Amino acid sequence: MSVAEAIKAVRKGEMVLIYDSEDREGETDMVVPAVSTTPKQVARMRVEAGGLICVAISPQAAESLCLPFMSDILKFVSSNGCSLKLDSVCEKPGDLAYDTRSSFSIAVNHRDVGTGITDIDRALTITELGFTVEKVALHLPVEFGAAFRSPGHVPLLRAAQGLISERRGQTELSIALAEMAGITPAMAMCEMLDAQSGRARTKRDSIDYAKRHQLTFVTGQAIVDAYERSN
Repeated sequence: MSVAEAIKAVRKGEMVLIYDSEDREGETDMVVPAVSTTPKQVARMRVEAGGLICVAISPQAAESLCLPFMSDILKFVSSNGCSLKLDSVCEKPGDLAYDTRSSFSIAVNHRDVGTGITDIDRALTITELGFTVEKVALHLPVEFGAAFRSPGHVPLLRAAQGLISERRGQTELSIALAEMAGITPAMAMCEMLDAQSGRARTKRDSIDYAKRHQLTFVTGQAIVDAYERSN
């Protein structure tokens, strides 16, 4: 349950489990570096976690790629005469019990995939997103639209500009972990759900799962503490 073990794991491209906190979503996510995500890992997230498989990216990469928040897209469309008034469905203060806004941006497929939904297709999209973020970090030219199209089957999540000082969701926690590990700040993630209760897996169940499968489990607070010490 140590951050040091989680850092070692993600440096090797391995999956870790991150639990945010009791006073937030109270959920555990399977998290794996985007650049090393395999079809088997996608299948594991799909079958054994069961939530939405997304990719969190650093705020710097999001800004460089001009990736918008989905809520901003809806507001923009509504401001241009949309009769559906899509801005009415956008998040408003108090809509989220655990935060002020979600981190959702657009959802994409890589242009080389088929339907985009298979484990192979999603793994390709995820790894290519990771390589794209890597290029951004190296200040290499990127033509995002030449590589990806939207809508697609891999939702992108924009980490908050200040990371954990601004927001402490799974998006920010995973990117903070990536930064501490010195790896590309793009992380695939999926919430762990419980088919019996219809809710998220409990923290205890997630810890037991980690032990059975020899995975590292780490809490959001442990990541926050380690990140603050390292900065």
